[in-house]
Amino acid sequence: MTSPAATPPPATARYTPTPTPGRRVLAVLASAAVVAVTAMLVAVFAFFIGNGQSPQVFGQLFGHFALAALVAWVLLSVANSVGATKAWFLALITGLTSGCLAALIATTVTASAAGNPLAGPIFLFVLGSLVSLNLVFILAVIAGEIFLAPRVLRGILGYAPHRAPRRIALVRIPASNLDEAELTHIERMPVDKARADEQWDNYCAALVAEGWETVEVDAAPELADSVFVEDTVVLFGDLAVITSPGAESRRPEIEAVERTVRAIPGFTVERIELPGTLDGGDVLKVDSTVYVGASSRTNAEGIRQLRALLTPHGYSVVGVPVSKALHLKSTLTALPDGTIIGDPALIDEPGLFPRFLPVPEPEGVAVVELSDESLLMSSAAPKTAAMLSSLGYRVVTVDIGEFEKLEGCVTCLSVRVR
Repeated sequence: MTSPAATPPPATARYTPTPTPGRRVLAVLASAAVVAVTAMLVAVFAFFIGNGQSPQVFGQLFGHFALAALVAWVLLSVANSVGATKAWFLALITGLTSGCLAALIATTVTASAAGNPLAGPIFLFVLGSLVSLNLVFILAVIAGEIFLAPRVLRGILGYAPHRAPRRIALVRIPASNLDEAELTHIERMPVDKARADEQWDNYCAALVAEGWETVEVDAAPELADSVFVEDTVVLFGDLAVITSPGAESRRPEIEAVERTVRAIPGFTVERIELPGTLDGGDVLKVDSTVYVGASSRTNAEGIRQLRALLTPHGYSVVGVPVSKALHLKSTLTALPDGTIIGDPALIDEPGLFPRFLPVPEPEGVAVVELSDESLLMSSAAPKTAAMLSSLGYRVVTVDIGEFEKLEGCVTCLSVRVR
């Protein structure tokens, strides 16, 4: 194992929740409500001051402006849901339109309730109220939509409940029959079990040295592929999805993994169910986009189920054809800045990725994000390590040669809990 820095960086963690549809609806309704209620109070208070602080003003005008505020809330909610607060000029137009329509409707209803037909002078009064009775209300709606609504929206969408930072890596000791692990795209080679155990120990030690706590899933000596724990669970914030491995021999692995995940506070656990199959090695998260490899281990039903689970949490699931390697992450992974790195010779559709950087060695396609500035990768890809170092990353390398004989990589050997 090598590392350019002698002292590991302090453990850090960020928790930036992806807004759920429910939170988006709350943000839209709340932003509109704040503007509408503020405009109502400002208008009533302005008349109260303008009429010598007479308490009669509240009885005379509160109902009118309450109705105007209700109508404005409905109109602003619709407008804010489609992005009216994204630019000040859109907010200006929205505030002006909503304020005027709300004032006209409220004045019309008020006049009708008083028994005045909407004709002649009364009609002119309703129109004239826009620059008299309702002017303060309209101006308050405009100002609120420009200055208040965006802040309320951002405040609710960006709110994150306090949670202590987590840097946990789930790992699983190699099975005694490791050399019998499944193979699909490479020829079987002899595996040195003792050396594999040593490499696994060094892999775990590298994580610990970088500030990660390793948590061991119960050993499964008879399950040859169980060391590749990544394939059994994928994490999305506080949502844990227990997978349905594509290889039947691997399905017994998930029981102990699920038990371990449920023992970690704060997770909601869901499952992919047969006939859907999904291997975690086929799942690559880049911000709110989740790329899922349609491989020999992950089928269309598995992708469909994952999409159904993740869409309510604000994730977009993109299916990616995988025919030249075992898993999607056998061909590519992502840097902390979202750039996809991979081997073009192994990727079916490189054009699916907006930012793609080819690596010079096939063993260099896989990196584990240790922090925003540091990466863990295989020592079998020194050219790739040098390239990533030149991009400003601190690269830690480990020898995982025995696991690479079994189509494994650095991502396969752990599940990172942040």
